[in-house]
Amino acid sequence: MWIPRSTMFTDFTAAIFFAIVIHKFLMMMIKECGGQKLLLRRFENGRFKISTGPCCCCCLCLPRVRITRRTLFWLKLGTFQFAFLRPVFMFLSIVLWTNGNYTLYSLSPKGAAIWISCFVGVLTITALWPVAIMFQQVRTLLTCKNIIPKFALYQFILILNHLQTAIINVLAMQRIIPCAPPLSSSARGAYMTQQLLIMEMFLITLMSRVVYRRRYDDLEPPECTAEEAVDNKQISKIILNGAVSEDGLPRV
Repeated sequence: MWIPRSTMFTDFTAAIFFAIVIHKFLMMMIKECGGQKLLLRRFENGRFKISTGPCCCCCLCLPRVRITRRTLFWLKLGTFQFAFLRPVFMFLSIVLWTNGNYTLYSLSPKGAAIWISCFVGVLTITALWPVAIMFQQVRTLLTCKNIIPKFALYQFILILNHLQTAIINVLAMQRIIPCAPPLSSSARGAYMTQQLLIMEMFLITLMSRVVYRRRYDDLEPPECTAEEAVDNKQISKIILNGAVSEDGLPRV
């Protein structure tokens, strides 16, 4: 707020944090289901609905995908690439900005800002898609763990951190936000963005503490299959009948 030229560095820090949050939110949903192994057991006959936002919400004809280790790997890779590449692009932006080759509000195709913004936009959409797919699958199962309020807070952070900032930047570029010496229009836009985010994130932090900082009961283990149930019954009968010796071998 007090040093407008530090906006690039504050955005760099916030971008790293939010990129990691997206990946950790996906991992949290998997862990809340008991981990990857139990998740695969719970949904061994289930299928992921991939016709969801932000990529394919209008493509209702897309087939459902089986829930396997491979599909879980691709979902985790989709969020991990954002956690890895977003800081790289932000670091590249800062390097170009210090050399005078990067202007945040420049939309010229010859400039680096428009290309980096497009790449980051594609990475963001690619990372948000796996989170939405997983949420659609587990929201009923994790209702007891308040997964819907958690996801709502996650969406609020996404909207405020990206959409709100983009709208204010556009207004600053069009000079709708007037300059107020010594601050230019762009500096005033960044100033207003930081003011709003500080207040909004403080309120979201308070709500997040209510949802996250509490203990939830573990989910009941998934029901065993019919073959496992039969095997367990046979083993219990053998033990009850005393047909097993002390060394673990069957008695003749």
